[in-house]
Amino acid sequence: MPDDSQPQRNRPVHGVIPAIGRPTIVFVTVCTKDRARWLASENVHSLLRSIWEDPLSWLVGRYILMPDHIHLFAGLAGKEVTLEGWVRYWKTQYRKRATDPTQEWQDGHWDRRLRNEESYECKWEYVRTNPVRHGLVARAEEWPYQGTICDLSW
Repeated sequence: MPDDSQPQRNRPVHGVIPAIGRPTIVFVTVCTKDRARWLASENVHSLLRSIWEDPLSWLVGRYILMPDHIHLFAGLAGKEVTLEGWVRYWKTQYRKRATDPTQEWQDGHWDRRLRNEESYECKWEYVRTNPVRHGLVARAEEWPYQGTICDLSW
């Protein structure tokens, strides 16, 4: 029987606190509104890369665009902008620059801070094989909507 005395969360808790002496690398997932399948295209890929290449406050490391969601790894660039603020920023920039007004983002995002290099590599291996598991390509290397913008190293 559920405990009704505890508040129920409808969204994940956010807030990345940088660790002293260790890199801050966060695994982020962002979905399209109603899981519409518009992300996997060269135009979208190119536009997102151009937005992410401007290192406002977070650096984008490895990423992959699936038809209805994005997985990316972000590292703190040292400026005082929250992860939530940065995700809102690049979603807004995308909306302003996109030519198709039906391309909308789901509110919010999901994030998880990575604790060590091993978790980064394991998570990336899982993420990069998403197109294979979804039957979009035979091998992960064949998926054209992925890449690395910055080297997020430990």
